[in-house]
Amino acid sequence: MTLFFRNALMIDPEAGSERSGNLIVDAGRIASVDAANPPRDARVIDCAGHCLAPGIVDWGVQVGEPGARHKESFRSAGLAAAAGGVTTIIARPDTDPAIDSPELLEFVTRRAQAETPVRIRHMAALTRGRQGREMAEIGFLRDAGAIAFTDGDRVTEDTRVLSRCLTYARSLGALVVGHPQDPGLSRGAAATSGKFASLRGLPGVSPMAERMGLDRDMGLIEMTGARYHADQITCARTLPALERAKANGLDVTAGISIHHLTLNEFDLGDWRTFFKLTPPLRAEDDRRAMVQAVASGLIDVICSMHTPQDEESKRLPFEQAAAGAVGLETLLPAALRLWHGGEIGLAQLFRALSLNPARRLGLDAGRLEPGAPADLVLFDPHAPFVLDRFALRSKSGNTPFDGARMQGRVLATFVGGEQVFPDGSAR
Repeated sequence: MTLFFRNALMIDPEAGSERSGNLIVDAGRIASVDAANPPRDARVIDCAGHCLAPGIVDWGVQVGEPGARHKESFRSAGLAAAAGGVTTIIARPDTDPAIDSPELLEFVTRRAQAETPVRIRHMAALTRGRQGREMAEIGFLRDAGAIAFTDGDRVTEDTRVLSRCLTYARSLGALVVGHPQDPGLSRGAAATSGKFASLRGLPGVSPMAERMGLDRDMGLIEMTGARYHADQITCARTLPALERAKANGLDVTAGISIHHLTLNEFDLGDWRTFFKLTPPLRAEDDRRAMVQAVASGLIDVICSMHTPQDEESKRLPFEQAAAGAVGLETLLPAALRLWHGGEIGLAQLFRALSLNPARRLGLDAGRLEPGAPADLVLFDPHAPFVLDRFALRSKSGNTPFDGARMQGRVLATFVGGEQVFPDGSAR
């Protein structure tokens, strides 16, 4: 089918531009971005001046298959992604069992293709069982389609094991995703250390734990020459180490979750466990520093770090409750808070949401130019609404934005030129 998007405000993260125009999609790819009239027999979509941008590539989504399908299935994650303007999910391997063998990877790949309306690619475990003791079958996993390797929020404490993994990954050109954190300092922490955590009686972790974790990883990257991505950089004290690593020519990128960009430690005020995250929410000064780092390009990627948890694991005292929040459907409206606040432009925002993750992972996505896949999101950045967690398409509703006033609604999502939202099956 040929599609003609009329009167759209096109957000091009590669060119860094926002301009009004028309766009043609043919055979699942963008055919033209400056057409004046629709081709014959094309389906015309009047965008009414709303924003048309490359679909979001959400790096670091947890899906509960296998092991926790009651929290999130491939189908529910896919429907939530489509409703949130996410056209490509990069799934984490922290399942039960962990995705540490080609057989498991092939199983989840087939399940995802059968159940999800959006694209989905998988990361695989760096070590067997994510235990940090023995390297996983990185070569075979890469051949089976693994897009990167990570143990998630489990830090490999044995530096000899990690250095061997990095050396082998470098020989294959594979990307390793790390979680910068000193495990000794951060173990058991529920909040960022400081006066606020002390007043609330919560066990805290110093921001220096993140800085120390990144310093260690950068030393190993310098030694091995591996490709590395830090999944979450959340503290101002960590930024100089990241800046030095990039300046020294290390093949390093970094990401941050939308929750750490838009929330701070004071949101924990009433001990609401939906705000318990890993790493914990930081001080407002740290949050502002992270926004500036994204705007400058020092931090490359914004993601949802979608982590579904069931009611039973969240309805516990704050220290005992499971960490994590869902974010597939809230990623875009939460990110638009930064635009509404004048902190970052739309083109910059989609550079971090779409273009940069696609480039780093070697995906043909995140672009708004002829020949690119027609993975698109049409959204109204000004549409106001109050978020109701029970209306989310995810199986889990553990969002810190429940009841929050937000601006920015997805009007339509397209994957390969096919409209996947709104759709009758999306409810």
